[in-house]
Amino acid sequence: MTERNKIENGAASSPRVLIIYYSFSGQTMSLVSRLSMGLKEAGVEVVLEKIKTATPLYFPVSSIPRTVKMMITTFFRQRIPIRPISDRCMGEFDLIIVGGPTWSYNPSGPILSLLDRHGTQIFKGKEVVPLISCRGYWRMHWWGLRAKLVKCGAVISNYLVFSHPHAEPWRTIGVFLKIAGKKPEKAPFIGSHYSFFGHSKEQNREARRLGREIGQALISKKNLSTLTLRSDLSLP
Repeated sequence: MTERNKIENGAASSPRVLIIYYSFSGQTMSLVSRLSMGLKEAGVEVVLEKIKTATPLYFPVSSIPRTVKMMITTFFRQRIPIRPISDRCMGEFDLIIVGGPTWSYNPSGPILSLLDRHGTQIFKGKEVVPLISCRGYWRMHWWGLRAKLVKCGAVISNYLVFSHPHAEPWRTIGVFLKIAGKKPEKAPFIGSHYSFFGHSKEQNREARRLGREIGQALISKKNLSTLTLRSDLSLP
């Protein structure tokens, strides 16, 4: 489509949003997919960029010792090398959403590698809204991610957080066993307290609704800091 045709079709005035994200277990990817749907429904152009690790990481990790090792190394913010990202991430965007899971209270290793390698290139001078998918303990992740983004020159206007909906301690036990390759939701006792892994269908619908809300705000040029992006559904 030529630039003239874009203008005639109204596409030139549509806000552009980059969603760059890493997903280990698929939970962040599910949220991003619904968020993207909502943005598009509002009339926003969305560019999706999934971060891939240089060496593939597999979920589940298939053993309790490997899960313990992963928890320890990620607590100390171990970087996970990533593959090159596409040039389209360096374009002009009205908003960038950077999404990823919480790993032992911190941003994931691939997200930390992205910020180390491309943080200034991608985020400097851009409005950014982080998206956090977590078991429940997200505040340290948010504080650390915000500090690193600000250091890269980003303008943080708001943030999204989605916490797994089960109550503690079953949420922590269930997630640990799931990462280790077990099936806690099928266990006779634990399963009565932990019926599924990850985010609920209601939370994914909420992500879509929030995508529409963000998109409508971008189109109307409303300040994103005025939006309430956390609710009883996203943070039960």
